[in-house]
Amino acid sequence: MQPNLFTTMRSLKLIEGCKATQVYALNNNPSSSPPPSTGLREKVLQHLQDHFRVNSIRSKSSRTHQNAAVSLDSLLPHGLPVSDLLEPHIDPSLKFVDSIEKLAEVHRRIENSSQLEKSDAFLEQCAIFRGLTDPKLFRRSLRSARQHAVNVHTKLVLSSWLRYERREDELIGTTSMDCCGRNLECPNASLVSGYDPESGYDRCLCSRVETNGGDETSECSTSEVDYDMSFCIGDEEVRCVRYKIVSLSRPFKAMLYGGFRETRLSAINFTNNGVSAEGMRAAEAFSRVGKVEMFPINIVLELLTLANRFCCDELKTACDSYLSRLVKDLDGALSLIEYGLEEAAYLLVAACVQVFLRELPSLMRNPNVVKIFCSVEGRERLGLVGHGSFVLYLFLSQIAMEDDMKSNTTVMLLECLVEYAVEAWQKQLACHQLGAVMLERKEYKDAERWFSSAVEAGHVYSLVGVARSKFKRGHRYSAYKIMNSLISDCSAATGWMHQERSLYCSGKEKLLDLDMATDLDPTLTFPYKFRAVSLAEESQFGAAVAELNKIMGFKVSPDCLEMRAWISIAMEDYEGALKDIRALLTLEPNFLMFNKKIHGDHMVELLRPLVQQWNQADCWMQLYDRWSSVDDIGSLAVVHHMLANDPGKSLLRFRQSLLLLRLNCQKAALRSLRLARNHSKSDHERLVYEGWILYDTGHREEALAKAEESISIQRSFEAYFLKAYALADSALDPESSKYVIQLLEEALRCPSDGLRKGQALNNLGSVYVDCDKLDLAADCYTNALNIKHTRAHQGLARVYHLKHQRKWAYDEMTKLIEKARNNASAFEKRSEYCDREMAQSDLGMATLLDPLRTYPYRYRAAVLMDDHKETEAIAELSRALAFKPDLQLLHLRAAFYESMGKSAEAIRDCEAALSLDPNHTDTIDLYNKAREPQP
Repeated sequence: MQPNLFTTMRSLKLIEGCKATQVYALNNNPSSSPPPSTGLREKVLQHLQDHFRVNSIRSKSSRTHQNAAVSLDSLLPHGLPVSDLLEPHIDPSLKFVDSIEKLAEVHRRIENSSQLEKSDAFLEQCAIFRGLTDPKLFRRSLRSARQHAVNVHTKLVLSSWLRYERREDELIGTTSMDCCGRNLECPNASLVSGYDPESGYDRCLCSRVETNGGDETSECSTSEVDYDMSFCIGDEEVRCVRYKIVSLSRPFKAMLYGGFRETRLSAINFTNNGVSAEGMRAAEAFSRVGKVEMFPINIVLELLTLANRFCCDELKTACDSYLSRLVKDLDGALSLIEYGLEEAAYLLVAACVQVFLRELPSLMRNPNVVKIFCSVEGRERLGLVGHGSFVLYLFLSQIAMEDDMKSNTTVMLLECLVEYAVEAWQKQLACHQLGAVMLERKEYKDAERWFSSAVEAGHVYSLVGVARSKFKRGHRYSAYKIMNSLISDCSAATGWMHQERSLYCSGKEKLLDLDMATDLDPTLTFPYKFRAVSLAEESQFGAAVAELNKIMGFKVSPDCLEMRAWISIAMEDYEGALKDIRALLTLEPNFLMFNKKIHGDHMVELLRPLVQQWNQADCWMQLYDRWSSVDDIGSLAVVHHMLANDPGKSLLRFRQSLLLLRLNCQKAALRSLRLARNHSKSDHERLVYEGWILYDTGHREEALAKAEESISIQRSFEAYFLKAYALADSALDPESSKYVIQLLEEALRCPSDGLRKGQALNNLGSVYVDCDKLDLAADCYTNALNIKHTRAHQGLARVYHLKHQRKWAYDEMTKLIEKARNNASAFEKRSEYCDREMAQSDLGMATLLDPLRTYPYRYRAAVLMDDHKETEAIAELSRALAFKPDLQLLHLRAAFYESMGKSAEAIRDCEAALSLDPNHTDTIDLYNKAREPQP
């Protein structure tokens, strides 16, 4: 079945893989670098080389531009990487030998948990999803954990975490405490006690106007009160109603009605009890009206102390609640946290902690905040108030590791995480992460100790850390034995096992392990990088680049871009190097290259004089050509070039976000969208970008509202396109389809460039196909092709196929294959328009170019199943599932198992699939069928 082409432009199948990258070991011996050749290499500028080495990392504003030839030594002062010193990154997340079984296990735990235990179960699922490649899964599970949170502390931590994942602080005009409109992330809703999972996705009540004052003063009037006693404090007398004071607490009741001397006194000396006359008057007023909002904050703080001293529970609750509502910013939180901790005010401390969490990661370097969370005294005080927990330190340690893996703060937070770990998975994660941090800090004995603790807790992947720690301490053979034993004992070895063992062997054995790692898990980047560097060491630069191209065709990462740029410089392909560095800086703007010695922006300045110079008009032409040829990395580089000349161009930032989404770089895409929003020069444009941000973070209705608001201000292509796209996201009935068509037609009437109009025509053609208006769809696709929207070949092929013009459909896809730089999807689609043998060939090519595409595996498995080769069919699906847990693959394998009478395996696969999507109807039906008793 052909998919709706609306899903092709802005894929929701996103990954969070663009993070801090592998640091390469470098060869600092100049003699090992390739000998300089003729041409630019001979024109050595000694002063530039000296300048480069001394000032390798400088601020952009202080850099100078040299319009001259540069020597290779100047461009590669640290030489090329050395293959024998390369090491793969150890993932600090949980990883499993059998990830499918683990997904099924956590689904069973969630299903079998009581309502009050579900939040912890979802938190474990979060930890598992953190190690997968789709960030949507992690965020969905995090939302579920927040939805089922039982207490205020867990609510505020998870709400802050959800907010951190969206990083709204990057939006100009917003603050960390701003509410997104939903209870799940609302800072005020987080401070409301009680368990109500059904209200999690409701709109919050932040818009409600609260009154705090007004009538309270009149209620405190003392003109008609029948006072029958007084407290004497110094020279002042505070008149009270005895039974009202007694109602405050049992100690007051014992004092005034318990037979003590004070019972018979009408005036009681209260001077030495640490209460001021103003404080006592406030307590007396509270005893009558039950409110504290009318008092100044210093008096409320005194009341809080009095409440603790005399066990006045209602007074303490009122003070705690009122003070918590006053905490709105960092200054307030820093001022009140001490009072809260001293007086054990649960809500006040909660409000202060929430402000700290919502100011992250900037507060990671605030010594006062670090002291509260990390010091022994701070942890004890938080724990006593009910605000020390595993989930708190899991959140804090994740941010600390992203901010600075090697910092003392990161170590202290992870040590706290270990202390709070109780369940097996918690101990596995905490110890493993602490081991990973110690390894980065080169504290190898401690790293081995923590990795070993994680292994003892049941985390097999931590054996990689144990082996690496031993290797770093010079015990190479011990490291080899660990990994060799693991592979021998494992019934189904994984790619990461062979990858790690390759470090501890050499020659053909090393290459065999790396090839096996790639075969088992083609998404591992290290084997490609090692092979590329090995080829570069033999001066086979073209082959080295080709090796990196294999993985760059389906997985773009900064470390691979850096290495390809490295090798391109060595082979004097300065255009290619500059393209990759610009794309790299789009993913990580502050990236430091060459063992973190040189800022990427500085390399851009050095390379620019060596390539053809473009003005802005040239850049638009280049962007048009690259966009048309589906060269996403090339397009990113051109946009980066254009933004260097016009950094405030929101339209370019938006283009950048589209490209990043196509490359599955969601984090960078959202950053570009936010910058587009921040640089908008008009309200209607700003609303459109806010709408896309909302849409890409799962808030479809809010996105539609932003589009409509933008249109009400000014008609524009992007506003109509956003509205049409958001509406077409769900299944369309005839009336809805008609409305989407109208919106796209309105969009096409508005001014825009060919790049966007081509996409609009392509999407319009898709809706026409769904409405069975094939001639109109063909016109749309043809018009899109006339303005070089190359992807329209796919839509036109679909039209021909529906018209039973199979040969023409095949030809259209062939044209797309010839034009597109990234054409794995084109091979996949072309397979639908040819016979089985040719289809198998095309799908084999699609898998070779992009092993993450699941349709080829499903097709091949279905063919094998039709030929009654059940074992081979299962193996085909298992091959992909080993490195890519996927809903469709799991559902199909479960169906195969069920048809073979293997109910246990079918149930396991259904449970794993439902862990990925708990609402997948077909899987739910199959799951219920597989669990039915066998006759």
